[in-house]
Amino acid sequence: MTIKEIAFKNLLRRKGKAAFILAGLVIGVATVVAVIGFLDTMTMDINHKLEKFGANILMVPKTDNLGLSYGGLSMGGVSFEMKQLRQKDLEKITAIKNAANIAAVGPMVFGSIEIKNQQVLLAGIDFSQSRILKPWWKISGDLPGDNELLIGAEAARILGLGIGDTIGVDGHRLTVSSVLSPTGSQDDQLLFSRLSTVQAMLGKEGIISMAEVAALCKDCPIDEMVRQIGAAMPDAKVMAIQQVVKGRMETLARFKKFSYGISVVIILIGSLVVLVTLMGSVRERTEEIGIFRAIGFRRAHIMRIVFIEAGIVSVIAGILGFIVGYSASSLGLRFFSDFKVTSMPVPWGLGFGAILMAMVIGLAAAAYPAYMAARLDPNDALRSL
Repeated sequence: MTIKEIAFKNLLRRKGKAAFILAGLVIGVATVVAVIGFLDTMTMDINHKLEKFGANILMVPKTDNLGLSYGGLSMGGVSFEMKQLRQKDLEKITAIKNAANIAAVGPMVFGSIEIKNQQVLLAGIDFSQSRILKPWWKISGDLPGDNELLIGAEAARILGLGIGDTIGVDGHRLTVSSVLSPTGSQDDQLLFSRLSTVQAMLGKEGIISMAEVAALCKDCPIDEMVRQIGAAMPDAKVMAIQQVVKGRMETLARFKKFSYGISVVIILIGSLVVLVTLMGSVRERTEEIGIFRAIGFRRAHIMRIVFIEAGIVSVIAGILGFIVGYSASSLGLRFFSDFKVTSMPVPWGLGFGAILMAMVIGLAAAAYPAYMAARLDPNDALRSL
């Protein structure tokens, strides 16, 4: 009978202790797998949403302005100089170092118009970029062409306008081609038309009021891009809109640290379970180990038996722990997360890591019991028979 066969039969004879060791390792491994899998999937989902977050860098005209406000009350301001942004200057953005990270650039021009004795803000935008810059928009009707309007939901309600209606503005006839579904933002109160149409109506050919840039992705150096765009367009004030996303990512990072700490504690508990159980098993097998030593087994052979037993249980625990942990994290994503993740990819690398971790924990915990077994005096063991 080989050493491997002896170790395997020892596990079969002591199923209770083997199951106890297995349970301790499975709980520890499953906890780590579940935490890492859950957090990695949430992080991946956030990163995916960052790619479609819309405009995350704003460019507005630079101004030397002293704001007069206190406690949320605005009392106006003193504007000394307002720079102008020219549409052709946006081409400079394509020459910055991180231009490859820019998904879309949307110039906008604004002007106030009067419709039915109501002052309304008219915005000229590039509709070819709106799908990237405003992915949350849902439009009823067709995108505006020349001399056509997209009207916000609130503006449509107040002005009593719908698709097909025509309005006159300073000698221009504009037809409503589509209505924007409620967004819960200022867009609901605006009228939108093509950039060139609004520029011509307002006498601002080639001039823009602001520009939106979609560039916030998980690998984008946003702060550096803001600096580069600011250097390319010195007359623009460039700002990054990422406070909400940063807050969410920082919260997730803190949760990661906390979860990893809990996982370490659970792994230590699992290691103690293996250690105590194997030490008890070695004490119960004093006579058996004495017989092995009497018939010629060396200390290395005795240690190998204990390590093989621990290794077999550890491999099984790693596989079961990965399956249980993966299932738990998949279930947790459905019940405890607001992320719309329909399926969680199987992290095979994490599975390999789970088996390796279980083996390291099991073999490390078995080291002292194996040493104890190898140091047993065969004469003392045989006398106890």
